[in-house]
Amino acid sequence: MTDVLQLMDEWGPEKVVAVSDRRTGMKGVLVIDNTARGMGKGGTRMSPSVTSAEIARLARVMTWKWAGVDLFFGGAKAGIVFDPASAGKEAALRAFVRKLSNEVPREYVLGLDMGLTERDAAIVQDELGDRGAMMGAPAELGGLPYDELGVTGFGVAEVADELMSLQGKRVAIQGFGAVGAAAAKRFTELGASVVAVSSVHGALHDPDGLDVAGLLKLRAEHGDLAVKEYGSVLALGAELRVQCDVLVPAALQDVIDADLAGELDATLVVEGANLPTSVAAQEVMASRGITVVPDFIANAGGVVAAAFGMDARYSPFPVNPVTVLDAVSEKLRANASRVIVEAKNRGTTTHVAARELAQERVLKAMRLRGRVA
Repeated sequence: MTDVLQLMDEWGPEKVVAVSDRRTGMKGVLVIDNTARGMGKGGTRMSPSVTSAEIARLARVMTWKWAGVDLFFGGAKAGIVFDPASAGKEAALRAFVRKLSNEVPREYVLGLDMGLTERDAAIVQDELGDRGAMMGAPAELGGLPYDELGVTGFGVAEVADELMSLQGKRVAIQGFGAVGAAAAKRFTELGASVVAVSSVHGALHDPDGLDVAGLLKLRAEHGDLAVKEYGSVLALGAELRVQCDVLVPAALQDVIDADLAGELDATLVVEGANLPTSVAAQEVMASRGITVVPDFIANAGGVVAAAFGMDARYSPFPVNPVTVLDAVSEKLRANASRVIVEAKNRGTTTHVAARELAQERVLKAMRLRGRVA
């Protein structure tokens, strides 16, 4: 755990738990970053390449994300080093949550992230015998189906529409998973033309606009292969360089560096993924007049929805999806506008302004609890 120890600072992490299971080969880590504003809540991802340092970085993003939307939970994240396509996925997932039964759900409640689905949320709840152990279970089990509602992608498009009237605007989206697909759907509903999307299998580009409805049908049938089924694909990364008004990096972290930031042909970048841009890239984009909505502001639709789920996790009454989407729109639009104004007033990038606002809220909570002088 040396890498996590090196990441510890005045904010956290407060607790790091590493677990393993010899029978399944599962290895995993839980990072509870900062609970000054509430118990730890954040997604759990499964990937063969997960590292403790990666999870620690993402847990910190969750600290700022909860504070950024001014909801009272703490930053946390968990990761399982395992192939989600493996036949042993369920056994590994059950082993992981069993090992964390001391922390879940008293100190940490799991959420869906890369590699996990609504059915996996149901498995976690079953293993621990607690509906409150993980958010995102199917509606048939009383859960709020985030992927079905597309809350994160929906919020990304709402943010863009708040800052720029989307009617007739061109949008490029990196990633066509749960976030990218939901964003594409909402962008078209708001009058924009989606001119590029991508998956791990390549990129699609049509300056006249892609058939989003057709792509969504192909995605339902073929998953990430939808882009190949749609038509001729370009090299992955081409979608970031196309002419567009709005660019949405909604795939992985660390995809836009300073060099690429200097090539972008967009006036607005809305970060659908966590940590998609480097600090140097953010400064380059600011110098070029490109407005950037930081990840923990733009993609906070999931945490707003999770707050509804947390509030109702032991209730027999289902959460109204319309209420959730309305709250996502209202909260994220207001936060995005405030961050843009604060960045201008403070003479900083939008990332710095958003982080400073979140840090101010967390620090006040830490002082009130006596954790700092």
